[in-house]
Formats: sequence, C-alpha cells, structure tokens
Amino acid sequence: MIIEPKRKRKNSSPLGKLEGASGGIYIHIPFCKQACHYCDFHFSTSLKKKDELINALTKELELRKDEFKSTNVETIYFGGGTPSLLTNEELQFLIDTVYNNYQVSENPEITVEANPDDLSVDRIIKLSKSRINRLSIGIQSFFEADLKLMNRAHNATEAKACLEEATKHFSNISLDLIYGIPGASNAQWIQNIDMALSFGVPHISSYALTVEPKTALASFIKKGVIEDVNDEQAHEQFHLLKEKLEASGFIHYELSNFGKEGFFSKNNSAYWQGKSYIGIGPSAHSFNGKQRGWNVRNNSKYIKALAVNELPIEIETLTQTDQYNEYIMTGLRTIWGVSIQKVENDFGLNYKDYLIEQAEVFINQQLLYIEDKHIRVTKKGQFLCDGIASELFKIN
Repeated sequence: MIIEPKRKRKNSSPLGKLEGASGGIYIHIPFCKQACHYCDFHFSTSLKKKDELINALTKELELRKDEFKSTNVETIYFGGGTPSLLTNEELQFLIDTVYNNYQVSENPEITVEANPDDLSVDRIIKLSKSRINRLSIGIQSFFEADLKLMNRAHNATEAKACLEEATKHFSNISLDLIYGIPGASNAQWIQNIDMALSFGVPHISSYALTVEPKTALASFIKKGVIEDVNDEQAHEQFHLLKEKLEASGFIHYELSNFGKEGFFSKNNSAYWQGKSYIGIGPSAHSFNGKQRGWNVRNNSKYIKALAVNELPIEIETLTQTDQYNEYIMTGLRTIWGVSIQKVENDFGLNYKDYLIEQAEVFINQQLLYIEDKHIRVTKKGQFLCDGIASELFKIN
C-alpha cells in the first residue's frame, strides 16, 4: 500500500481521470446545531465560516472537474454534518456549480440529508420545487427518551410532523433509524418500525448504535451514566427489523439498507458496486477504482488551501490486494454478493482459489452460500458479515 504525501496542487486533479463511465459527487457539509453523543463524523457547531466554506466547496468542484472529464454524474449527495442547515439558495448554488462544471445525466438522483427540525412546511415545499429529488431524514427514533440519550436536536413531535409533510411533496424519501439503544426494549423497537412504516416511505436505513472512541457516548458509558450497548439485543433487533420490513415489501439490498423496488439509493449502490465518486469538502473521501483520496479533516485548513487554489488531499494508491479486499468488503454486504468470476477476471486464479478456500469454513457454518457463481451471506450470517469479510481478506 503506497501513501502519497500531501503536496500542493494548483489547477490540477489529484486522482486519475475516469474515462467513459458514470460516477457520483458527494458534498460534505461540516456543520451541526449540536453534537450527537454517538457521532464521530467531522463537523463544527459554529456557523461562522459557512460562507467561506461554501466558496471553498465551489472552488474544489471547479478544480477537480477534469477527474470526471468523460464521466456522467448520476448522483449528487449532500451529507454531513447537517446539510439542511444550508439555505435552499446555498444548496442550489452548489448544485448549479456541479451542472456548470460536469456532465450530469438527464435524471440524476440528488439527495440532501436533513434533520426534522430543519424541515418546516415552507422549507419542504421550496425544496420540492428545486432540483433536489430525494430526502434522507435523520429520524433515529420516535421516542423522546432515545432522542435525549443521543442528544438529537429534534423531538418526536417534529419527527412525525416533518414526515407527514415531506411525504406530500417527495416520492423518494429515506429515513434513518438506530437500533440497539440502551434501555430501548424489543417492543419499543417494533413500535419505531411500525411508526416509520405508517408514513409510507420507500426506503429505510438502519444502523446499530456503535460506541465510537472519544465520543460523549463512550465517556458516559465509561462513567456509568448510560448503560453499555447490548450486542445480543442489537442482533435481535436487527432480525426484527429485517422481518418486519421484508413483510412490508422492502428488499434488504445492503446490510443497513432496505428499499422498495425502484427506490434503492443510487448513490450508496454505486459505492457498494465499486463505481467512482468525488468527495468534496473537509474529511470527504474520493475513489476511482485504483486510488482513494481524503481531504483534510479541518475546516480552517480546508478553506485556506482552496483560497489559494490548492487541494488539501492525501492519496492512497491501492494495490491489487487492496482492490480485492475492497471488493470483498463491499460486495458481501449486498444482495448482489461477491462474483467468483469477477474475482478471477480482475485478480486472477490465485485470488479466486484463495476466496473459495477461505469461504468454505463459513459455508460449512451456514453463514455463507454459493449461488449462480456468487458468494452471499445467509440470513444467519448477515449481522456478522463485516467480520466474515475480514476473514476472506488477502494479506500481502
């Protein structure tokens, strides 16, 4: 694995060009009203540098357009942080910058992550009249106790009200739910799922509450203020979620994602299928199949670099083994699985033989199975698939 050092670049693209393909653009908005106790993403609770940051995002988009010179942009995704803290005009300004510098497909998926407290009736209506055609709403839970434990900025009433209004104006909505919350029973989790389903949204993303180092949640658990997460209960709630959503017509197309037919996230699916994407903004990551890049995780340093036309990015060139491991990790999480033929075609016979040999023990344990020359996880193995994938990795 080769790590390229930071170096100044003026008016040049750091990653190699991708010719004649499709890709996506991810724009990281590093601002939040307050810090959720479980979050370790990059953000600031101060909006003082918002205007400077938007100008820097625009500059990075312009400087990196050659990376997608012959590439069709199929998805534009605003993540964070909390992108809904930007005004409609600011979001539109960034979207216009993409259109002015890139080839954009006729009907791109344009997603904005939003928190319920930012989605007033007027805001939703105005968003629906823009180019934005998909909302990803951070509900997390419909219970006040859960929201307070996580230090969310919204309350349960706002969560329900925003979904009631958003579903009137957007057909493509995803909502986030978190399971494995300390103190939240299985019965309460089922109520959360039922409430989400009652709004008729076509996509749900759901994640186990994870205790990340150096977060407030980790500190509270260490001090005994909050009880530790229960992995066994999280496992149970994952299977309750899967059972309920599949019974309601959702397809479990990726470990944490469930969608109705025609409503899979195009942005996320492209990531899992190894398509290229450009990450814009502080801490954003990029990928072109052979290289991975990541921007500096500091708003001030990011803004200063772009002010003098420099790209504050580090690049990692992936070895063949890195690319194989990447494919195993992403492929195993999805309904598409890992193609044995693709492994042989892209990496060679030795990699294919290694994969089948390593997979055999998990096949015997009924955690993996082979069908149509694809390796997939069983229902029993789904919750464990990241750990299984790591056992299939090849070490140089």
